[in-house]
Amino acid sequence: MRISFCPPLAAALTGMILGVAGSAALSAAPDADRVEAIAAMLPEAPRGVGRPIDDRAAWDPMAKSNEAAKTIRQAESLLGTPIPEITDELFLDYSRTGNRTRCQSVIGKRRSRLNALVLAECLENRGRFVPEIEKTLLATCDEKTWVLPAHDRGLTNFEGTQITIDLRSSAVGWTLATIDYWLAERLSPPVRERIAKELERRVFTPFELMVTKGKPRMWWLAGTNNWNSVCLANVVGAALAGVDSRERRAFLVASAEKYIDNFLRGFTSDGYCSEGLGYWNYGFGHFVLLAETVVQATSGRLDLMADPRVEPIARFGRRMEINPGVYPAFADCSPNAEPTSWIHWYVSRRFGFGWPEGRKATLSLAGSGGIEGFGLFGFANSLMDREAGDATGPAQPPRDWFDQAGILVCRPAEAAKRPFGAAMKGGHNAEHHNHNDVGSFLVAVGNHAPLVDPGNEVYTGRTFSGKRYVSGVLNSWGHPVPRVAGSLQKTGRAAAAEVLETDFTDRADTMALDLRAAYDVEGLKELTRRFVFSREGAGSLEVTDRVAFDKPNDFGTALVTFDQWKRTDANTLRVGSGEHAVDVQIDTGGLPFDVKSEPIEEDLPGGKIPTRLGIDLSKPAAEATIRIKIRPTQTGSLAAQTEPRA
Repeated sequence: MRISFCPPLAAALTGMILGVAGSAALSAAPDADRVEAIAAMLPEAPRGVGRPIDDRAAWDPMAKSNEAAKTIRQAESLLGTPIPEITDELFLDYSRTGNRTRCQSVIGKRRSRLNALVLAECLENRGRFVPEIEKTLLATCDEKTWVLPAHDRGLTNFEGTQITIDLRSSAVGWTLATIDYWLAERLSPPVRERIAKELERRVFTPFELMVTKGKPRMWWLAGTNNWNSVCLANVVGAALAGVDSRERRAFLVASAEKYIDNFLRGFTSDGYCSEGLGYWNYGFGHFVLLAETVVQATSGRLDLMADPRVEPIARFGRRMEINPGVYPAFADCSPNAEPTSWIHWYVSRRFGFGWPEGRKATLSLAGSGGIEGFGLFGFANSLMDREAGDATGPAQPPRDWFDQAGILVCRPAEAAKRPFGAAMKGGHNAEHHNHNDVGSFLVAVGNHAPLVDPGNEVYTGRTFSGKRYVSGVLNSWGHPVPRVAGSLQKTGRAAAAEVLETDFTDRADTMALDLRAAYDVEGLKELTRRFVFSREGAGSLEVTDRVAFDKPNDFGTALVTFDQWKRTDANTLRVGSGEHAVDVQIDTGGLPFDVKSEPIEEDLPGGKIPTRLGIDLSKPAAEATIRIKIRPTQTGSLAAQTEPRA
């Protein structure tokens, strides 16, 4: 594949070399000296990740594995089947209804189809999958836009009046460039020419114009969330595989080096990711892909992982673990999320963490989520010879405290027979992928969380709009936090918890928060939430809410669960079943209270409907304290009857 040096970039570099780069149009471009230095690190010819199909010494050993046989069978099942069709009607479905799922599921099937066919062909090396690969490639090139419908709200990409770069379009670019690099002459010249044309039109030229002239304006270049790392990794991966000019490749790498700083600024100094664990997998995962792609392309001379901010970020996933396999679903995160194993493989070896994931020699065919990740880690890479972890890895500490974010993860005593842990959240209500959830928490017994922060909803047009907090799972009603004078939490950076106290010992961990700033309630004199996590006995978590108004007002708090529950006596709830159940004792200091069960009827992944257990004072009060104490149920069982959902 040959892509020439484009005029906009040539002009930009010429201007910088001549010392006339002071105009606004060029102010965002990387330094010319840095571009020249990186060019000296790159090979003369483009080189993608992984190995071309003709390198049988690399591919043939993998072809003998059971995973390879499974991949080939999957590809065989696709032969002769229709390519999933992305019609205009399907693309416009989002604009009409706000539904993202229907079109994106078809897009996902196209991606999976192409990955399976290409991997099968490279493994088998018989040519029988090439015709289907070419058909799918041309169908992809024929799409009106590679941008997702949800990222083209004005339909400018769909209508062809503008070409921007988003998560999907950049990913398609890297995939197509990698396929061309791997299959090369196995693809017909017209197909290769079409790939080169579309990469130029949809990825490389728009990116260069964005960097050199600021048009088209793409917010993610200065963004501090996952978009920045994902798009930069994809654009650079595509360029290193598919751009002929070494100077042009250097410009694109230098641009990524310059702007990836914005992504790293999106984390606290102690490595906390406010987007949640799922987006740490996605965003930081792509940072890792970018770093390894660049380190391979430069023979180790440009190492983005050497930035001192990276190591704390790399520890985030493991630090968020409450009990083995249980993680909090703060922000837009699935309750089932866990760190991606290949990320832990990479960072454990890179930083010498000694984690057990680092013991694997290479990445499996199924473990990368795409051909690009497999290309980087399924073959020889920069960390193959680094020291691996041991079978168990270092023990987790009793707690992890992210003081910059106000996040506390408490773990049980090492000798606990039924591990009881918890995670608590301060923070503020303008975080990345924010939920209005200041003061939220969850508890885990063993490998299950009976009391939860419910996590993300299925994305629709409402999710990232001015109506975001209409959602009962994104606003504070769907979280285990106080409801004050009938009011929910407000949105914004000012809606922040103030950490009043922390005290950490082997026996117990304490965190106290002032939550007043999260509520817009006149006459609210005091609102504190105090968490005390005890490791004594079977373990417990005590959550004490203290409120004071200038006149009597309504007050209550809540628990959230996906499990069955019942009221065992006037002051006790039992939530969950069997060995994962907890008993919740409620103490209001003698004030009468009501417990109301309500389903949070939003569309959550997997169709699950969480239950909100509202614990509300029966009458307005000028001052009140609600204390709930959560312990693992000692009986280890739950009666068959459950409280009916309201």
